[in-house]
Amino acid sequence: MNRADSHPLQLILASASPRRSELLERIGLQFRICPADVEEYNSPDDGPAQMVLHNAGLKADALTTDFPNALVLGSDTTVALDGIVLNKPVDLDDARSMLRQLSGRPHTVYTSIALRWQAGGLSDDFVEASQVHFKTLDDATITAYFQCVDPLDKAGAYGIQTGREMIIEAVEGSVENVMGLPIQALEARLIELGFDFRV
Repeated sequence: MNRADSHPLQLILASASPRRSELLERIGLQFRICPADVEEYNSPDDGPAQMVLHNAGLKADALTTDFPNALVLGSDTTVALDGIVLNKPVDLDDARSMLRQLSGRPHTVYTSIALRWQAGGLSDDFVEASQVHFKTLDDATITAYFQCVDPLDKAGAYGIQTGREMIIEAVEGSVENVMGLPIQALEARLIELGFDFRV
């Protein structure tokens, strides 16, 4: 069996997220960026974990026909507080409201990964969860945080890469999962599958 039969020809990231690209680069993977044009599902009727699994699958499935010989990676992240999903805020007032809700409390970040290799008959989905504990935030801290971070493109109105010390007390689990891609779990899964996309 040659490599084309036993191994995808390339890795496709179905996301325009610079954070996900940075994380794949961090573990030395070679990949191509092809954002999937899909309508994400933002109603967590079956729970936040199922919602992100569904969205990651949508993104990966959207590209399998175009790249049947590639491993397509779709991913989705959301923030959940007491089972209630906090998606990307619609405006700064909404973002401020989200951080007030998260203030002084623990919440869960769910990130899913969907792997599709059409030619190899592979369809694999999993989700990782990390617990994030927020500091107690006053309005002045939230305002200062928004001056160094754009909250509008982030689930829960925050990111962990910049200004972390201003808002976050502690993280239980993968910090990279909170950033948007659980690279430890991904790397382990690729090893299980016998796939090597290292540069």
